Amino acid sequence: MPEVIFPLDSSKTFEEQEKVGHNRWHPEIPPVATVKPGDTFRVDCREWFDGAIVNDDSADDILHAPLLTVHKLSGPFAVEGAQPGDLLIVDILDVGPIPQEDSGPLAGQGWGYTGIFAKNNGGGFLTDQFPDAYKAIWDFHGQVATSRHVPEVRFEGLIHPGLMGTAPSAELLAKWNKREGDLIATDPNRVPPLALPPEAEHALLGGLPRDQWDRVGAEAARTAPPRENGGNQDIKNLSKGTRIFYPVFVDGANLSLGDLHFSQGDGEITFCGAIEMGGFIDLHVDLIKGGMDTYGVSENAIFMPGRVDPRFSEWIAFSGTSVTLDGEQRYLDSHLSYQRACLHAIDYLTKFGYAPEQAYLLLGAAPIEGRLSGVVDIPNSCSTVYIPTAIFDFDVRPSASGPHQVDPGMGAPRSANG
Repeated sequence: MPEVIFPLDSSKTFEEQEKVGHNRWHPEIPPVATVKPGDTFRVDCREWFDGAIVNDDSADDILHAPLLTVHKLSGPFAVEGAQPGDLLIVDILDVGPIPQEDSGPLAGQGWGYTGIFAKNNGGGFLTDQFPDAYKAIWDFHGQVATSRHVPEVRFEGLIHPGLMGTAPSAELLAKWNKREGDLIATDPNRVPPLALPPEAEHALLGGLPRDQWDRVGAEAARTAPPRENGGNQDIKNLSKGTRIFYPVFVDGANLSLGDLHFSQGDGEITFCGAIEMGGFIDLHVDLIKGGMDTYGVSENAIFMPGRVDPRFSEWIAFSGTSVTLDGEQRYLDSHLSYQRACLHAIDYLTKFGYAPEQAYLLLGAAPIEGRLSGVVDIPNSCSTVYIPTAIFDFDVRPSASGPHQVDPGMGAPRSANG
């Protein structure tokens, strides 16, 4: 086993650990450890809410999820010799739930969860259709997940980090805050908000001296969106065997990561749409000196996904176009067309006995494929959602005999949007 350079004790909160991570992006957050190019090491990761979501049959914890405190990130890790303009090579050698802990109160101890966030607390991709909070608990059986809240499905997980990235420079951070602040100003009272501005009160800034927390917290970027440094990209294929090339903006690169997922559908559409968990990740790092200029990288990471995806041979797919539910035509709106594709899939699954929220949770958690199928044929964008048929315990295909009827069981716990 590689050396564990960021250990976590499951009996302690994230803030009580020997090494404390962070929940904001800022160039002044100091590294918790330094590694050398060519090093291999292990990092423990805490579920993004640090235990606030529990294994029960209520969605009250999702309704009141403390979004101001996320994400709980392990790091930063400085890479010796890394300088702005380099490319940081990160190889994911292994990733999994919390080792040797198959039961317990923390997500990752033999279980994980998927949540639909209430519209007043984050919302989700389909928040107008699903304004309330819902939750599904998933039990892990080796590499397979099943849920008492979404019966008659089982699938292999494609475990991956939802969030990984390098620290921004002061200049890049200022650019983020300016453009996101300008967006918020166009509709400052929108629910859910258009973006998340810096917020100092709940900022966790690692080993930064406490007398600097108010100043840095007022500048530090929230970790929710993906940005030029990578960040919360939620790419389900970045699993074991993946190689990632990150742009370096500060000396040392200052790599951070977290938000592990047991499984996820493309888009993580419920916002808390993956199967969230804590766990471990083994990494190998190296550098390409001057690589950003050499390979034309200025505002993005480059990925070479691994080869451990579950292998599915048959799919059932649903399309959507850029026409609203009220029949209004939109011009090549791929966001809308993907929403419509997802809604068509949900409508279809309800004919088999699932409640709409159960189908929505399933699309967030299972390894569905989302595709932009057409983006040039004006006025309609076409998006498609592919669901592997093998994840169901029954034949999900249309037939003359009609749909199988699922016993929905207790259903997905719900808490009403306030």
